[in-house]
Amino acid sequence: MLSRLRFRRLLRWALILLALALIALYLALPLVYGFYATRSARAAVGAPPSGFGAVSLTTDDGVPLAAWYAPPQNGAAIVLVHGSGDSRDDVRAHAEMLARSGFGVLALDLRGHGESGGDANRLGWQGSSDVGAAVRYLQSRGEVRAIGGLGLSVGGEILLGAASEYPALRALVSEGATYRSLDEFKALPEHRGFINSLQIRMLSLAVMLFGGGRPPTPILDSIMAAHDMRLLLIAAGNESQEIAYNEAFAEAVATRAEVWVVPGAGHTQGLSRSPEEYERRVIGFLKETLLDAHGD
Repeated sequence: MLSRLRFRRLLRWALILLALALIALYLALPLVYGFYATRSARAAVGAPPSGFGAVSLTTDDGVPLAAWYAPPQNGAAIVLVHGSGDSRDDVRAHAEMLARSGFGVLALDLRGHGESGGDANRLGWQGSSDVGAAVRYLQSRGEVRAIGGLGLSVGGEILLGAASEYPALRALVSEGATYRSLDEFKALPEHRGFINSLQIRMLSLAVMLFGGGRPPTPILDSIMAAHDMRLLLIAAGNESQEIAYNEAFAEAVATRAEVWVVPGAGHTQGLSRSPEEYERRVIGFLKETLLDAHGD
């Protein structure tokens, strides 16, 4: 009799602990991260790299964005977009790499990040409007004849998600992109079940609850609609999920995309891990897609 009572007591506590773990995993953690994702990521930014100057942009919904700009020597300019919680300071090495090869660079702080105004969404849901402000600025510059983009992590996801809205973007390099929303999470077949997607469902609801807006156009829909755009998709060799998502993106657009998996690299470590190969591939891709068509 005593053993049976002890077993029931242990079973009851085991069920309570399981319930608490499930609540933490599928409710508490998404709520906490949803709150965090809508908090400001503003921070001071250092002086621009040599050859760059500070410029100001305004989005179509009136948000002021801070940026650095260096004019092109070859007629092509690149919109450079940092990752979640970062600023243009964190893509300084990429900006210098691009400028060194003659490309113009517009490195912006996303809304709510760095020295830009507006409310932050660290998932990048309003990022398409920020990209639009950058594209319009470059289109206003007489020295710019072709426009491309390079984005890291959320920056890459934002550029891919904006591809269908801005046909002036002829080519994009995206490093470390995966997903920003439920629809994007389900790009992989193994993520389409209700239980597998429950956490991201709750996260999306939490972000909307805390004022993060509505989820953006899914990446797959965007890149498939951008019929003339070429893509270089970079994934970290140590991140299996990154590889899976980027291979899915490439498969969706067939011959318009190529995937480079950086051996031994972690998330967005491509340039630091393999600097010579990274520069060779990225600059070679941008020259082929942006310069050759203009006879440069």
